[in-house]
Amino acid sequence: MTEYFSAYSALLISEAEEKIRPRPGHAYIAPGGYHLLIERDCSFSLSIDAPVQYSRPSIDVVFESAAACYQNRLIGVLLSGANADGAQGIQTIQEHGGMTLVQDPQAASAPRMPAAALARIKPDLVIEGHDLATHLCNIFGIAMPDSPTAAD
Repeated sequence: MTEYFSAYSALLISEAEEKIRPRPGHAYIAPGGYHLLIERDCSFSLSIDAPVQYSRPSIDVVFESAAACYQNRLIGVLLSGANADGAQGIQTIQEHGGMTLVQDPQAASAPRMPAAALARIKPDLVIEGHDLATHLCNIFGIAMPDSPTAAD
C-alpha cells in the first residue's frame, strides 16, 4: 500500500510503527491486521484487539484515539467504505471539537460508510472524493499544485 500511495503523493508515506510520533509532511498507514491507536503522548500504538465493525485495522479505533489526543486540532476525513466503520469515530472527532469531512455517499464507490456517518452527524463539509485535496489545501491555506492561490 505504501508504494501505491507514494506514487500519487508529495507526502512521505510509510506504515505506522509502535511509539513513533506522526510528523508533518508524512502520511501513515496502519499495518495489515493491526488496529492503529494514538496514545496520550500522541505516539502510535498497534493492537491486535478484536475487529471493530468486522475490520482490523478499524478507522473507528484510530479516529477515537486521535480525537482524545488532538482534540480540536484534528481533521477527520471519512471516504468510501463497505461497512459502518468510521461513523462512531467521526462522531467522536466532532464531539472533541475537531473538523469533520465526509464523502457524499452518492459520489462514493461504496456508500455505506459515509452514509452511516451522515446518519449520526452533520459534518463540517460533505465532499466529493475528487475535491478532497482542494478542500484540504483551502483549510490549510496552501496553494494547490499548478494553482496561483489557495483562495477560491
